[in-house]
Amino acid sequence: GCVAYRIGIAAHEKGTLMCFELDSLPPILPIAGAAVDSEDLELEASDGTKFAAFEARAEEPLGPAVLVLPDVRGLYRFYEELALRFAERGYDTVVIDYFGRTAGVGKRDDEFPFMDHVMKTTTDGIAADTRAAVERLRSRGGQSDRKVFTVGFCFGGSNSWTQAANGHGLAGVVGFYGHPTRAGFPGGAQAVIERVGEFSCPVLGLLGGADESIPKQEIDAFDEALGAAGVEHELITYPDAPHSFFDRSFAEHAEASADAWERVLSFIEENS
Repeated sequence: GCVAYRIGIAAHEKGTLMCFELDSLPPILPIAGAAVDSEDLELEASDGTKFAAFEARAEEPLGPAVLVLPDVRGLYRFYEELALRFAERGYDTVVIDYFGRTAGVGKRDDEFPFMDHVMKTTTDGIAADTRAAVERLRSRGGQSDRKVFTVGFCFGGSNSWTQAANGHGLAGVVGFYGHPTRAGFPGGAQAVIERVGEFSCPVLGLLGGADESIPKQEIDAFDEALGAAGVEHELITYPDAPHSFFDRSFAEHAEASADAWERVLSFIEENS
């Protein structure tokens, strides 16, 4: 299941974040016989920060590429497996870690105090790391205009949507259970909803109707703001799904997970 962490978001407010367990896996079965090449990476942002990443390369790339933005734990097995599933379907994929500035690039054990490091992330740092990963995907594909999509989860869901406003030339942004109206997290961040006027690409949101941390009124407000800004978008709410429903251990939410995965693949295909 999920673990809930209560953390201070601002002096007057607290929020709940839930994440996948360290041994969880994406609810997507590997494609038998698919050949995928993968490796651990060390990327460098424009400010000189080196950070860890993981790359999965398709045997026969379709052209578009995917950048995965993890939850609060940063880079770990769930997202490496997700990258492999994207690559099996023809999409070169990179997953980034958030903690190069505070934790370096080394592998971490289960005791890593990730929330201490999450609280030190900044919106500018995440944007810089995103840019470095986008450039990696474009250089590997030999296309300066290669279509790149971000796909994020929880903390990464909000971060993914925000990248639509950061000048990366993205083809689309996908967020699973991101917070559209919460400000100040990561450090210095405006709420996603406040930046929709800067968005330069389509948006897909995949949310849980039973997710108490993201109430319906927040989703409705985000939907209205995107529409008012003229941003092409679709926000899907799965009525009985909780936060972090996209997890193989949640058998009761397999239908929602399967639908969400197909919507992500369709979103990429339709905007490529």
